[in-house]
Amino acid sequence: MAIEKVRKHLAQWNVEHKIQELNESSATVDLAAQALGCEPERIAKSLSFLVNDGAILIVAAGDAKVDNAKYKAVFGTKAKMLGIDEVLEKIGHEVGGVCPFGVNEGVAIYLDESLKRFTTVFPACGSSNSAIELTISELETYTPYLEWVDVCKGWNE
Repeated sequence: MAIEKVRKHLAQWNVEHKIQELNESSATVDLAAQALGCEPERIAKSLSFLVNDGAILIVAAGDAKVDNAKYKAVFGTKAKMLGIDEVLEKIGHEVGGVCPFGVNEGVAIYLDESLKRFTTVFPACGSSNSAIELTISELETYTPYLEWVDVCKGWNE
């Protein structure tokens, strides 16, 4: 199970015990916010894209939307999300539980600037009913990300 891969990943920092397994679904931003009792924008959603035949993840705030012009400026190509049937194979987590922890080797991970306005955020943990509350500094530490990017709109307008 993907949540076990996430536990193993987070165990490197002895924080696997911080994973919250919920009684209800957290598969969407709204469901996760409801289950966790937080604002939807504090959900750190992981968006899966295809770039040059490789999978990437962009972790962004729950209220942020990908801006096609910004995306193309950063990645040099049009934004093409992975299909539902491709996500598990290419990323290593199923839709609803995608997160930046314990992903398949070769997946490039980016953190979007939309997250920096929060003290803590809630990424999923590999299942459609799990999450972890992390500071931005903790998110940076536990995520094998390449860089911060600014590819979203809607959150700072």
